[in-house]
Amino acid sequence: MKIQSKITLLFLLLSGAILLLLNITIFYLVYKFGFDDFFKRLEARVNISAEVNVFPSSKSRAYQEVRNKYLEKLEAEKAYIFDIDTINRVHIPGHIDVKSDFIGRILRDGNARHKVENTFYAGKVFAKNDKKYIVIVSAADPSGFDELKILQRTLIYGFLVAMVLVYFVGKIFSFYTFQPIRRIISNVKSITANNLHFRLDELSGKDEVTELSYTFNDMLDRLETAFETQNNFVSNASHELRTPLTVISSEAELALNKLDVTPQQREIFKTIYAESEKLNQILSSLLSLAQSGFDGEKQRWESIRIDELVIIASESVKKIKPNSNIQIDFANMPADERLLYVKGNNNLLRLAITNIISNACKYSDNLMVKVSIKVENNKVIISVVDQGIGIPQTELQHIFEPFFRASNTHDYEGHGVGLPLTLNIIRLHKGTIGIRSEVGSGTEIKVFLPVEV
Repeated sequence: MKIQSKITLLFLLLSGAILLLLNITIFYLVYKFGFDDFFKRLEARVNISAEVNVFPSSKSRAYQEVRNKYLEKLEAEKAYIFDIDTINRVHIPGHIDVKSDFIGRILRDGNARHKVENTFYAGKVFAKNDKKYIVIVSAADPSGFDELKILQRTLIYGFLVAMVLVYFVGKIFSFYTFQPIRRIISNVKSITANNLHFRLDELSGKDEVTELSYTFNDMLDRLETAFETQNNFVSNASHELRTPLTVISSEAELALNKLDVTPQQREIFKTIYAESEKLNQILSSLLSLAQSGFDGEKQRWESIRIDELVIIASESVKKIKPNSNIQIDFANMPADERLLYVKGNNNLLRLAITNIISNACKYSDNLMVKVSIKVENNKVIISVVDQGIGIPQTELQHIFEPFFRASNTHDYEGHGVGLPLTLNIIRLHKGTIGIRSEVGSGTEIKVFLPVEV
């Protein structure tokens, strides 16, 4: 999931949590205020009922008229008056449904409130002439419950609508927030080995995006310097290093051709000549390895038919190793010849395939090496299977590192640059390499190259 999507989701969750908490708070306050207001109305009626029934006087009639004229008649409103005996007991007729625990709270606290579903009760203790009475008024509040239900639906629908709005606002917010990041990504993608002099636009401000832009530009400065150093080395190393090696090799060869050279001197010159040739091979491999690290823009690209390339690579190996035993299997070739073409540099790809086949022949002591070609998922797959010494499992992850050689290859000549060079070439062609090996049984290397579109 992209960071932009994560921020949108986080923004949605945080906003949803805040809105949910706000809605719960609003509902609770309205619920509490509405019921508290209704209980106060009941308590006012309790006091009026007491004035009329417990403390009758000349004003009782006036209280009754005020109640009838100005006070709203509540739904299912009822008034109860109970006597309290000398031992603080209350006799409640059986047809009256008033909970005993509610009566107990009234006796204990002097007044109390009680609710059963949609029926509200308010009660209070009154004293007259050393005698105590409990006055209770009950009523239903359907309109209050209806208002709460309306409020509940409004809050739920409002919450859902708000979440939809928050989601789109979050997407817009994250889109504009990450717009400078997308611009940086686009600019960085356009920078290759051929235009390392390009730099990101310097942004104004002191935020993290500006700091990221400066950091990228600083990194590009270092990369450009490193690339120029590599280019200069690749351009000059061939001439500067090959010339003295050629002189050493030539002088050693001339010395070997002289008749007056003693046997001991001849052995010395043979060693000098052999080591100079070996050093020349190492230098050629290193230069190829360095050159294969470029982005391919300076190489000549063309359509290459893979089966023909494999045949040429096999013939090259046979010229170098006449005793090699290579079998090319065309059984799985696709019927459509167009699927055998890839886009790349012919010399580099031939070098990569030659390295793989040559290694297979070398480390299998010229036993059968099987090369096959097939096409799957729009990729050409070249498989090279040998019956050689294999590679220890613990060392497989290191075989593409320059100068690394497996622990069981001491009896074979090599410099540890062939497979790293091959990997660089295959990556340059947007391909991949897979390897499977077992010590004593052999190794299989598969090269995957994209079919030319």
